[in-house]
Amino acid sequence: MARLEKLYKQVDNIKEQYFIRNRIAEENRQKENEAAVRIQSWFRGCQVRAFLSHLHKNAALIQKTWRGFTARALFRQRVKTAYFIMKMNFYNKMAVKIQQRWRGYYVRKYVHNYYARKRYLERLTTKNEHIRRDVEEFAELQRRERERITLEKEKNIQAQRLHFLLSTKQCPGVFNSPFRAEPDEMELRLRKVKPLLVRSAPKERKTPYITPDLSNLMQNWERLPPIHKKPQGPFRPALDVQQQRHRPLEPSLHVATSITALEEAREELKQQERRTCVIDQTFLPFSNTSRNKRYEGMMHTSTPFEQVAYGTKHFREEHKEYLKGKKPFKTVFTTCHIFDKFGRLYSNAGNIV
Repeated sequence: MARLEKLYKQVDNIKEQYFIRNRIAEENRQKENEAAVRIQSWFRGCQVRAFLSHLHKNAALIQKTWRGFTARALFRQRVKTAYFIMKMNFYNKMAVKIQQRWRGYYVRKYVHNYYARKRYLERLTTKNEHIRRDVEEFAELQRRERERITLEKEKNIQAQRLHFLLSTKQCPGVFNSPFRAEPDEMELRLRKVKPLLVRSAPKERKTPYITPDLSNLMQNWERLPPIHKKPQGPFRPALDVQQQRHRPLEPSLHVATSITALEEAREELKQQERRTCVIDQTFLPFSNTSRNKRYEGMMHTSTPFEQVAYGTKHFREEHKEYLKGKKPFKTVFTTCHIFDKFGRLYSNAGNIV
């Protein structure tokens, strides 16, 4: 009872304290609310930043893994392409060498046979020696004939000059002595030739008529100037006329083109195709070991000049029945359930609380 009595006495004081503290609480309520909101915003910001940091790390890991995978696949494809190109270049080079050897052998054997050509050159050399010897003999004969003709002409001229020594029926000449068994050669020549005709003395030439020089008489006369500096009439300049007379020939296309231009162009195209062709016909083996084997043509002749499609030869897709009992392909990296944990609480380190 005493305590209750004491409480009754302190009721006014308690009410006063209550109202004072309630007023103080009302005054500080706004500050406390703002402080609580600030603390909550900071905590939630830390939580979201930690979650975003975790997402960024995982996204970077996914991107790194995927980019590495695609880069390795692209690199493998480029290595395959480079290896294929290298093999094709090597095969083409070897094919060119084989073609060179075969064409060289064929040309030497059947087109330009070395031994046959050697025999031909030997026979040609022998024949040339005989012809050269015959030509030299013929040249010597011609020289002797020219000398004989020259000597004959000189003897004939001398006989013409000595024709007065010809013997007559009454008086024998110098070259027809009666003490000789037969007359001399000159005597016979004198009988054949005719004597030289006696030339008459040259006549005196009359002096030509000299026209008198009237320039000295007309020195005092003054020449009148020309009436017109240029000739009258529709005359063209002399330089234009000279150029027109001596201008070069300008034939038309029909005249300038050869009549066999089409055949020559076709032959040139055939020769160009022959030079640029890798292999012109299917090579047939000539040995006994591969007589019954079918020749496998080159890629340039068996395909329309392009790469063979993937999976058509010597790949696993050709025999799919071998892959039925095998295990499926497993990836190297496991799945990461990052987005399944969205909304959970994370600490500053990014770990689950």
